[in-house]
Amino acid sequence: MTAIKHALQRDIFTPNDERLLSIVNVCKAGKKKKNCFLCATVTTERPVQVNVVKVKKSDKGDFYKRQTAWALRDLAVVDAKDANKENPEFDLHFEKVYKWVASSTAEKNTFISCIWKLNQRYLRKKIEFVNVSSQLLEELPKVAEESVPSGENQSTAGGDEESLDEYQELNAREEQDIEIMMDGCEYAISNAEAFAEKLSRELQVLDGANIQSIMASEKQVNILMQLLDEALKEVDEIEHKLSSYEEMLQSVKEQMDHISQSNDLIQLSNTNNMKILEEIEFLVNYLDLSKGHIKALTDGDLSSSKGIEACTNAAEALLQCMNVALRPGHDELQAVQQQQQQFKDLREQFARRLANHLNNVFVQQGHDQSSTLAQHSAELTLPKHLPFHRDLLRYAKLMEWLKNTDREKYDGLNKNYVDYISRLYEREIKEFFEVAKIKMTGTSKEGKKFGLHGSSGKLTGSTSSLNKLSVQGSGNRRSQSSSLLDMGNMSASDLDVADRTKFDKIFEQVLSELEPLCLAEQDFISKFFKLQQNPALPGSVMADSIEVDGGLLSRQHSLLGDRHSVPSEKEEAGIIRSMMIKVFRCIEPELNNLISLGDKIDSFNSLYMLVKMSHHVWTAENVDPASFLSTTLGNVLVTVKRNFDKCILNQVKQMEEVKISKKSKVGILPFVSGFEEFAELAESIFRNAERRGDLDKAYTKLIRAVYNNVEKVASESQKTPRDVVMMENFHHIFSTLSRLKIACLETERREAKHKYTEHLQSYVIYSLGQPLEKLNHFFEGIEARVAQGIREEEVSYQLAFNKQELRKVIKEYPGKEVKKGLDNLYKKVDKHLCEEENLLQVMWHSMQDEFIRQYKHFEGLIARCYPGSGITMEFTIQDILEYFSSIAQSH
Repeated sequence: MTAIKHALQRDIFTPNDERLLSIVNVCKAGKKKKNCFLCATVTTERPVQVNVVKVKKSDKGDFYKRQTAWALRDLAVVDAKDANKENPEFDLHFEKVYKWVASSTAEKNTFISCIWKLNQRYLRKKIEFVNVSSQLLEELPKVAEESVPSGENQSTAGGDEESLDEYQELNAREEQDIEIMMDGCEYAISNAEAFAEKLSRELQVLDGANIQSIMASEKQVNILMQLLDEALKEVDEIEHKLSSYEEMLQSVKEQMDHISQSNDLIQLSNTNNMKILEEIEFLVNYLDLSKGHIKALTDGDLSSSKGIEACTNAAEALLQCMNVALRPGHDELQAVQQQQQQFKDLREQFARRLANHLNNVFVQQGHDQSSTLAQHSAELTLPKHLPFHRDLLRYAKLMEWLKNTDREKYDGLNKNYVDYISRLYEREIKEFFEVAKIKMTGTSKEGKKFGLHGSSGKLTGSTSSLNKLSVQGSGNRRSQSSSLLDMGNMSASDLDVADRTKFDKIFEQVLSELEPLCLAEQDFISKFFKLQQNPALPGSVMADSIEVDGGLLSRQHSLLGDRHSVPSEKEEAGIIRSMMIKVFRCIEPELNNLISLGDKIDSFNSLYMLVKMSHHVWTAENVDPASFLSTTLGNVLVTVKRNFDKCILNQVKQMEEVKISKKSKVGILPFVSGFEEFAELAESIFRNAERRGDLDKAYTKLIRAVYNNVEKVASESQKTPRDVVMMENFHHIFSTLSRLKIACLETERREAKHKYTEHLQSYVIYSLGQPLEKLNHFFEGIEARVAQGIREEEVSYQLAFNKQELRKVIKEYPGKEVKKGLDNLYKKVDKHLCEEENLLQVMWHSMQDEFIRQYKHFEGLIARCYPGSGITMEFTIQDILEYFSSIAQSH
């Protein structure tokens, strides 16, 4: 170990100006036995730095290398594991804990002793030693001696170790004195013994001088002692005087203490008086109600504006006094208790007086408003409640005060207002709807026919256009019921338009009158009863509020019954809707009755009602989607939509039930004309409407039903060919859709054009086969032979199709015969086609084109099958054009 220590000092630490003091051979605990050395070193330069260095043998040779170094000041704990038993394990706690196992317990103890000594010398006992025996720390001098290496550096190292405790550094002055002394002797460094001998002689000289000086100063010492005795006497006299002064000051101190205690008592009394005054001022300022306010609460006039304002100010002042937060102990004072009782009595008295007055106002206003009903009975207008609302809104702040102070009376006023005003609105609205129904039906006598004024008779009035149409030979429609024709000299169609326009205006007037009425009443209820209008979530308060009267009131009382509970904004919105439902409970049934009447008068009125109702629902939802008006109109809109769907289904059903005459030609089917009228009417009604999608769906159902039933009637027709029925009706449909430009029926428009063209061509081909029947059969036989594989130039060798047979067939169709056949064809086509659609000339022109095409086809077959024969038809294309033109002009 000594050789290793010497080698480490020489190779590693001497080049770094460090001295190796202790070494221990260790390996890490719990791992493979990779040995290394922990070294305790100090630097040779000042200030001295103490380190613990980990040295490891290099893998490439026998030399050692410095691996890790820790400053000793970073070492916190040295743990020797066991103070009583020999244990080579120990831990060093730097920034983390390092666990080591020494090669022997002696080396571990030597290393720990060295660390302890360096800690004592340089770190002022900073490091904590754990599980280290006290005997080990007492044997430190001996351990230090054993740790010194032998050899040429032994004396130096040992001297350093022994002098660690005795060595003291020189201060700056001592160093300066030594340097001056050494400078005075030139051989101080070269001959230390001579220098030491000189210093010894000078020290002896100084000691002798000191002894002589002491002996010479004995006389002066005696004089000094005498002076000290005199000074002691003076001190005794001064102490005596100070004692007398102290006695006098003691009496003064007692008097000052008494005065100080008196001042403290006076200050405490003043502080208490200030606090009492502050409490009294607080009670007087906040619990005092002026005589004017008391008079206003007890005898104030609740009818005039000034009286209402005075009562409002007094009520607010009373509320402030009652809501004052009293300090601890105030409620125990009798005066405070009396004042609070007076406030409660005033509150009860004024709340009762206010409730009675407002109930009287409700009753009086109800009577005043009822007296104006006669003025509006002849007009389609609803009485305005704005003056009534304006008068009551003067009490809004008092209602808020009542809501915050006496919930029971507030709830009673709420219920009484709803009871009075609901009966008033019920009379007004029913009278209003009676006027509307009479105006719709024309007279009260006519109204009875439609079920008005309690009549239970069934509807016998007009029906929609499609209901009025049925086939009456030649495509003519049956006239409307006589009851409608008796109303004027207008035609049936003009009469329908006038009635529907009149109904539309009346229905719009009804909705326009109801909408501001409901909005004004809801706004008044919110302001007067101080309720928030924020919409509640679906299914919360609203779901519980829409009940019969008893259920509604029970829910309302559950919201308002507890005086100490404050409803949330959502609950208050539910209360407003509950009140509105009770106030206007007759609006929805009356609207449904009016809608039912309009549907009975004319089922097409559902189109007008759907558009108007949709617009008003859209407007109401933009204002407040959860309001009573929006909800009610939305419910009525559902009924209108059902009537509209029922109207469409009825039209489809009537199309399916149409029966045609077997003795007359069909022409334009009634439901095709009816669809045209419906589309024209619907487009005029639904222009810029919000519910355009409903009409588009209805269009799709109707047009499909029209197409299916046109094909059905065409197949059942006996008098008119199927192609003519299909062609005329689909041409009419195509013309209607092209004129109206309905976007959702663009596909059906193209389909109608296709069917019209297809059946036109089919009818032309079928008709043209009859005037030249034998010629057609002859050339069909030629085409059949060619199709069987016979060459065209060899057809003339067939016995049935030789040149003689061809000339014989051609001679049967001279120009006169052809013209005669075409004239007969024209007459027949004219009988098949109807005059309404005016397709005769179109048909005749198509037949001309087809006839010319067939003529060219026959000429081509003659040229190919009978080449060089010189056989031609007995009429030319120019002749054909003249035939068709002259026949058309003659008819």
